[in-house]
Amino acid sequence: MREYFESRVTPEEQSFGTVVIDIAEAAGVIHGKIQRLGLGNDIGSLERVNVQGEEVQRLDEVATQVFLNALKKSGKVAVVGCEERDEPVFLGQDQAPFIVHMDPIDGSSNIEVAVGIGSIFGIWPNVGNLETTPDALLSPGKYQIAALYVVYGSNTVLVLASASGVKEFSFDPDAETFILTKSDIQLPKKCQYYSINYGNWERFSTSFKDVVLELQTAYSLRYVGSLVADFHRNLLKGGVFLYPNDANNPSGKLRLMYEANPLAFITEKAGGLSSSGKELILDILPETLHQRTPLMLGHATAMTAIMSQLENAEAN
Repeated sequence: MREYFESRVTPEEQSFGTVVIDIAEAAGVIHGKIQRLGLGNDIGSLERVNVQGEEVQRLDEVATQVFLNALKKSGKVAVVGCEERDEPVFLGQDQAPFIVHMDPIDGSSNIEVAVGIGSIFGIWPNVGNLETTPDALLSPGKYQIAALYVVYGSNTVLVLASASGVKEFSFDPDAETFILTKSDIQLPKKCQYYSINYGNWERFSTSFKDVVLELQTAYSLRYVGSLVADFHRNLLKGGVFLYPNDANNPSGKLRLMYEANPLAFITEKAGGLSSSGKELILDILPETLHQRTPLMLGHATAMTAIMSQLENAEAN
């Protein structure tokens, strides 16, 4: 990873390269801890809930601190918005050029059952400069300069998107670094899959149920229950991920700033589309750090059909 940013990047990538390198090195540490889950003390619940109302796992807290330490090390990040922290985390360097939003461990409920989990990051320019305030974190996703995620699965991979496109790096445990393995990821021309939680079926709107019934006739269902794992398969194989609002979650369930925005940015750099069902994810004006949103993203042709069907249903 370090070699890549020292020799093969654009000037813009060089500007945030240190941040990505430090995230990657921290992800290597998390990879090692995941490989030893069950053998140490990083598995299980801390028996408390976070600001999301979700039970905090030991690995959630471990990963949060590992990534916060790494982002402070770079000296280029002023403030972090984090799923596991109620308030913004200021790193004592207000004039640093970037801010970061992160979900340290995505798919925490799958930790104890050995299903793929991940980490998600979005990088924005710091417009606060001399005095960084919490408002600096509330910037639409379209202003991101980079986004990345890590999947800890059958192998550990890091996918990075920026103005130069979408790239995949695979973790080499012997060298303890990420190696570039795909230099230009684009969504396949053919859409094959759709990912949705059918457990929420009874709470879906009638118009959304009609969308899903159409998808059933055209594509195969694949759903793991880890956002990053489902997203990664759909990115590489061609698919759409759908998590709409429902009767229990009228504003949606997934978080705008550190889940939806980074993955929407990656999707669009790879030739796909993203939407809340009413507007493009990257255009949403955030109001709060932990704001939720419906999320639909993936293959452009399938997404265009889905959005058109929802618009027509609303018009009628």
